Amino acid sequence: MRTSLGILALSSVLTGLPVHGQQPGAPSAAQPAPAPPQAAPAQQSPTNLGSDANGNPLRRAMKTGHVSNYDEAKVAPYKLPDPLVLANGRRVMDATTWQSQRRPEIVRLYETEIFGRIPSNAPKVAWAVSETDPAARGGTALMKQVVGTVGSGADAPRIRVTVYIPAKASGPVPLILLANFGGGPAATQPGGGVQLGDPPVAADILARGWGYAMFGYQDVQPDRANTLNQGVIGLTIPPGESERAPDAWGSISAWAWGVSRVIDYLETDTSVNARNIALQGHSRLGKTALWASALDERIKVVFASCSGEMGAALSKRDWGESVDDMTQNFPWWFAGNFQKWAGRWNDMPVDAHMLIALSAPRPVFITGGTGDQWADPVGMFLAEVHAGPVYRLLGKADLGASQGPAPLDSPLVKGDLGWHYHTGGHSATPADWNAFLEFAGKYLK
Repeated sequence: MRTSLGILALSSVLTGLPVHGQQPGAPSAAQPAPAPPQAAPAQQSPTNLGSDANGNPLRRAMKTGHVSNYDEAKVAPYKLPDPLVLANGRRVMDATTWQSQRRPEIVRLYETEIFGRIPSNAPKVAWAVSETDPAARGGTALMKQVVGTVGSGADAPRIRVTVYIPAKASGPVPLILLANFGGGPAATQPGGGVQLGDPPVAADILARGWGYAMFGYQDVQPDRANTLNQGVIGLTIPPGESERAPDAWGSISAWAWGVSRVIDYLETDTSVNARNIALQGHSRLGKTALWASALDERIKVVFASCSGEMGAALSKRDWGESVDDMTQNFPWWFAGNFQKWAGRWNDMPVDAHMLIALSAPRPVFITGGTGDQWADPVGMFLAEVHAGPVYRLLGKADLGASQGPAPLDSPLVKGDLGWHYHTGGHSATPADWNAFLEFAGKYLK
């Protein structure tokens, strides 16, 4: 079965939906920006039921009638798939079996059922340095503007990357790559505390002798309904094609592809130690960061901030945003096959603990906020707990916590899985970043 590009837009339902992850009145550590075009006044949408007594957004899924839940007593029992049991029922007992059999099985499930496959005809990217500043950030950094031309068309998309290297660096340095909001020829920015530019700890990163780089995700693929014929995805669709395969890539896979193409460039930059690259993404880009790390083992450390549903939060746990909300509101992020899981969460063959485990044995750091219950911070904590058996099998340290309550404002950074539950809303806070720098400092040498 093939699905229509237009059907996946569901544009009649989308009018009036809030930005993914954004909560009315939630505190933010970054300057909010205007909402994107699809976020019209919320009262216009039949899916919007307002907020509960604690200010959490209540949404109704039109297809299933499901309404957002924030009551632990109403979280139905669920059973997570075991990441260490092969499709044939045999248990994974060693690292070799994980790497050669089980991990590829899980990747294929995510490619087929969730995010879609990156096609073999994805275009090449040609990189060129367009500008340099040897005394950027008050003389503390060398700045490079780099442009990647996607494909060979006259109006080919261009991925713009800004790289900062410590001015006093004497050799190749570790680097944190930020997949940022923004980008695109005429993009408007989503609000809610998202990362729009330099990280709040930029000076600290440089003082550690590390670099950082940033690119706007919409340079790779637009983040709007009815745009799967644009961006890099559009370049892979044969002329005249009006339908897409049910496992064709959605925007999250396209953004993850873009992350890997930026790393391709960083491998050629002699000022960067390409074996010491960390990746950070927030909200939908936190989902992207986890999926990019699953696909590209050159990523040494992952920081997924407030990634929520279909990111680090357990889908089978009914809390806040649900699979039903995702299939309805953001169909272009996913493969067409993802639509069949609306109302059937417990039948899904994967869950967030498996997405996290795909980075093992490489370290993963995850954050959530008290004012961002839509993203289910407790569900993200539990997903890390349940990814622990894979890390232990591979000789690494797990989160160092059990099913117990997610600690508040007390980072867990001693293991190879890291966690920070901050007081506040849907944002990557300075406290999150400081905890991540401590966590990443164990690996970026």
